[in-house]
Amino acid sequence: MHAKDILIDGYHRIQEEVHAAVEGLDPDDLNARPTAETNSIAWLVWHLTRVQDDHLADAFGLDQVWLAQEWEKRFGLDLPRQDTGYGHSDAKVAKVRVSDGGLLTGYYDAVHAQSLAALRALTAADLERVVDERWDPPVTLGVRLVSVLSDDLQHAGQAAYVRGLLQSAAA
Repeated sequence: MHAKDILIDGYHRIQEEVHAAVEGLDPDDLNARPTAETNSIAWLVWHLTRVQDDHLADAFGLDQVWLAQEWEKRFGLDLPRQDTGYGHSDAKVAKVRVSDGGLLTGYYDAVHAQSLAALRALTAADLERVVDERWDPPVTLGVRLVSVLSDDLQHAGQAAYVRGLLQSAAA
């Protein structure tokens, strides 16, 4: 197995977890926040998708799906167009609301498709390419891909946890 095959498998797992966290929930559950200081499933999935979209588009020299496919218009959020959710205050978290889980999974699936196309074209040498010199040591493409994979899986797990809290409360 090659490194790109491991990465592709990992990114498929994000997609599986996103769908498992979102599917079958109504808007009230998607937008529910267990407390005023916590994140909703909608925010968590939107944020992890925005991070993947932003970071991989930058690393591979691609257009962000959010803008190129007009997902930012479909979501209609009262946030800056380039916002990824990083550092959001409680008030900004509250602005990320959806009326349908299909919006979240549709956007994720579009980002996933672009991510997979880029991952399938990877060579071993590509993984060593520096994509961000603002860090010491500079960040390589391989490190960036693993970083996004890790961050996204953590947020997908948080969304699954919130789903479990909501289902326990309803039972």
